Amino acid sequence: ATLPPTMEDLDIRQVAGTWHSMAMAASDISLLDSETAPLRVYVQELRPTPRDNLEIILRKRENHACIEGNIMAQRTEDPAVFMVDYQGEKKISVLDTDYTHYMFFCMEAPAPGTENGMMCQYLARTLKADNEVMEKFDRALQTLPVHIRIILDLTQGKEQCRV
Repeated sequence: ATLPPTMEDLDIRQVAGTWHSMAMAASDISLLDSETAPLRVYVQELRPTPRDNLEIILRKRENHACIEGNIMAQRTEDPAVFMVDYQGEKKISVLDTDYTHYMFFCMEAPAPGTENGMMCQYLARTLKADNEVMEKFDRALQTLPVHIRIILDLTQGKEQCRV
């Protein structure tokens, strides 16, 4: 799969701390269409490790309950690209962040019958909706090599697994 352009000088130490999933986008609606869809995960916290890997604390719905989990993202030669073993090996790329307000990331997500599917999220430090950043996220999605659109805008409603 072709990877999107990333932040070349990502400082992993500065992404540490609490984040909230504000919007989710995907190349195929089946990746996100139900509450238990495999990639419908809500990021809670990012914890850089001493070796510059990234521990991702997240919540997802299983059997009508929210469960907390974590994924270890292994660093690569590119500071903004990580490998995770989540339902198979996948790449996560950080598209953009200003460290204090927002972060956009994408994960490879081969949907059944497609090779280069993708899921992206807009994360924010607070739960306050920011239309300007949402538009910026939408523009960032348009630069990606696969057609992708915002499927879940979480700024309006209450999602049960979103803290």
